[in-house]
Amino acid sequence: MPQSAATISGIQRMVLYETRARYFLVGSNQAQTKHRVLKIDRTEPKDLVIIDDKHVYNQQEVRELLGRLDLGNRTKIGQKGSSGLSRAVSAFGIVGFVRFLEGYYIVLITKRREMADIGGHSIYKIEDTTMIYIPNDSVRVAHPDEARYVRIFQNVDLSSNFYFSYSYDLSHSLQYNLTLLQRPYEPWSSAASSGEEEVHTQSKQDSFDIFEDEGLPTQVVYGLQTEPYYKYVWNGKLLERVKDIVHHDWLMYIIHGFCGQSKLLIYGRPVHITLIARRSSKFAGTRFLKRGANCEGDVANEVETEQIVHDASVMSFTAGSYSSYVQVRGSVPLYWSQDISTMMPKPPIRLDQADPYAHVAALHFDQMLQRFGSPIIILNLVKKREKRKHEKILSEELYPAVINLNQFLPPDHCIDYIAWDMARYTKSKLCNVLDRLSMIAENVVKRTGFFINRSDFYCHTLRPDDRWGDLGGHIASSGRVQTGVLRTNCVDCLDRTNTAQFMVGKCALAYQLYALGMIDKPKLQFDTDCVRLFEELYEDHGDTLSLQYGGSQLVHRVKTYRKIAPWTQHSKDIMQTLSRYYSNAFSDADRQDAINLFLQVYQPSETKPHLWELPTDFYLHQRSTMALPQDRRSYTLWWSEGILSYLPVAYDEVPCDDTMKKVKVKRVNRFDEGIDIYTEFFKPYELTCFDDTFCIAMTNSAREFMPKTVGVDPSPFTVRKPEETGKSVLGNKSNKEETLLQRKTAASAPPPPSEEAISSTSEDDSEDDRDDDGSVSQRSTPIKLLTESGESSRTQEEIQQQQTVKEPYGLNLAEFPSEEDVLIYKRFAHLGESQHTVERTQHIKLANIVCLEPVSCFPEDSVFSVCPPQVDRNSHDVFESHVMLGQGQVRALCREDVLMYREYIKNRYM
Repeated sequence: MPQSAATISGIQRMVLYETRARYFLVGSNQAQTKHRVLKIDRTEPKDLVIIDDKHVYNQQEVRELLGRLDLGNRTKIGQKGSSGLSRAVSAFGIVGFVRFLEGYYIVLITKRREMADIGGHSIYKIEDTTMIYIPNDSVRVAHPDEARYVRIFQNVDLSSNFYFSYSYDLSHSLQYNLTLLQRPYEPWSSAASSGEEEVHTQSKQDSFDIFEDEGLPTQVVYGLQTEPYYKYVWNGKLLERVKDIVHHDWLMYIIHGFCGQSKLLIYGRPVHITLIARRSSKFAGTRFLKRGANCEGDVANEVETEQIVHDASVMSFTAGSYSSYVQVRGSVPLYWSQDISTMMPKPPIRLDQADPYAHVAALHFDQMLQRFGSPIIILNLVKKREKRKHEKILSEELYPAVINLNQFLPPDHCIDYIAWDMARYTKSKLCNVLDRLSMIAENVVKRTGFFINRSDFYCHTLRPDDRWGDLGGHIASSGRVQTGVLRTNCVDCLDRTNTAQFMVGKCALAYQLYALGMIDKPKLQFDTDCVRLFEELYEDHGDTLSLQYGGSQLVHRVKTYRKIAPWTQHSKDIMQTLSRYYSNAFSDADRQDAINLFLQVYQPSETKPHLWELPTDFYLHQRSTMALPQDRRSYTLWWSEGILSYLPVAYDEVPCDDTMKKVKVKRVNRFDEGIDIYTEFFKPYELTCFDDTFCIAMTNSAREFMPKTVGVDPSPFTVRKPEETGKSVLGNKSNKEETLLQRKTAASAPPPPSEEAISSTSEDDSEDDRDDDGSVSQRSTPIKLLTESGESSRTQEEIQQQQTVKEPYGLNLAEFPSEEDVLIYKRFAHLGESQHTVERTQHIKLANIVCLEPVSCFPEDSVFSVCPPQVDRNSHDVFESHVMLGQGQVRALCREDVLMYREYIKNRYM
């Protein structure tokens, strides 16, 4: 069966050229061997006229075309003054086309930065954009409110946490993308689009096949292009106007959320941990203005978080080892809101509509069953006991809704509901929050499983673990598949949710590393380099999502719930709370208007009231309020057709007719530029530098957390004290006294050998920490004891120096080495003296190298004697030709080499 590969976008660089009547957008691939041209008319004042001739140009043809356009658009023939064709801007992609009250604008990406790399597929962050008005000034019809709409649109900062990729579908999970590559495509390979067939036929006719009679076999690969999951695409509406007009290579979909990658070094073996968060574009908005769900089942602040772990030493989706785990956060799927007209830190929660049959919850969980499969596990972290009912209102409505939906589902695929008052446990001194969360996380990961594209290693048979056998998910021939998902929520889905997701992610990370053969049991301890690296990645993830939805960074972090945060953290928490309150009270309304305009939820028109005149945007997000629904869904059979028959596997990942309609399959050659990720990443056709090829903005590396002292175990899975790490757990401060105070505060809860034994209070271990503090101070600054005799003082200094030397080297240098160690050293010295008797200055004969004559002076009966290896004739010839090539002597190519080179030239340039 032919292999499958994802299609790489054929347009990665573009230049916008300008004339008085048209814009010409010239796009090219990475190698700049194939070009496409887009013609945009500038004479239409309010309409968008785009012409894509679908023709693929080479570099010479594009130069000739631009030369003719330049010559034809000059005012006088032969004039050397102002050119008729001027270069406007260079870009890396099109965000979209947007219109307010005048003509259309085009939004282009002008700067990008590589943030992560997954199997050679680069993920970029948008650094800067430009917005260009298309119609010419001579036909422009001015409107007084146009400038205000432009300002509102530009309030969505595209340089802040928007991501895209040319070859990897960011709107889908890694499990979906790799599952596509393993499907059989013979039944669907003939269903290619007619346009692609025409282009393929035309290119065959244009190129003259000089190797037609050679009889070389052509290796066929299925090139796949998937339809994005529009729920997590943020420029889908901006590209909707041109989606059916232009070639698909012009369309580039962006996501909003977070993307970070860190490197974990396991004794020099690189393992990349990537965290990708996709924010939903449905019912999107700010904290108090978007609560609950809309009539279509989309909830506020819905974010899909995926952690990807892969062995970075192998860069291939087919040959490498990749693992991922997905979890979701989102508002409680009910009709509820909070009244912000009163200036209160916690506005009262109110239920807007009665939903006795849980209609909106059914729509929401139907989407989740279709995308993730079963079981759906709800972790509800809102408060249960309150003096005055506030958060409890949501729990009292959500639990009956889940019970009502479960009575119609098969018992094996019911929705699991876990309610836990995390805030109440945090205040208690007798309970440890993270211990309880780790128990929940263990049960969740065992039920859902995780994704890995490799079957079990032999090390799992050598070192079996009981928990590995109980792991859930779907086991396939090519590995494991995650079935179901954990859905976590509190009221805001920020602080408590992020900590709970971190604990679940930490548990899943242990299973992922165990499945990749990196650790001997699926368990990770706190205060190890690996967990600290993962914790920083998750806190960056939480801060970014909190800024997008709540207007401030996280208030309560993992250290807060571990109760090892310094006292200076409390003042920061107060400032973050005030910042969040200010943002919610004064700036959230403007941000909500900008999001509504960017996502085209509101489209300006002269017949409608302006966006700033609307008293509320409730009717924009609730379509049922504007029209009566034509088809009512069943209250009992509330899921979509066909989902139950494939559970627990997600319906979107099943190869059936409905899902295959979203995938375009094209038969291509194995060396085709459109699927060759090796050529795309390393660019062997041009000179590159390391700064350009390996320019990933890595968030953190385990090297920053490793101890700087020699003699300490460099394993990232070793439990360390806070003062032993290279990077402070509590952050780098400029004030030395504050840093010392933070160390003492952090040292009040030393890491125990097991995670279950973590105590929630820091007072229990204070006496042990005083001894540790003393040892730290003695190691860092030598202390001279004031005694009556100077000899005792010198003895104390000598003892201290011996202790200082013993720590990094592991032995006391003052003691004479043992006889066994001396004997080993003598043998080592003799071995070094007996080797390499050939002088560097004497001429080295080629025959000596090719014949592999031994150069050591060991006799034949010596234990160190080494027999030269037996080399076959073919290897001998290859090496000899290599040496001759270095001397400038070139051998004639054999027939096989000539055929191979012709095949390469044919696929590369013909």
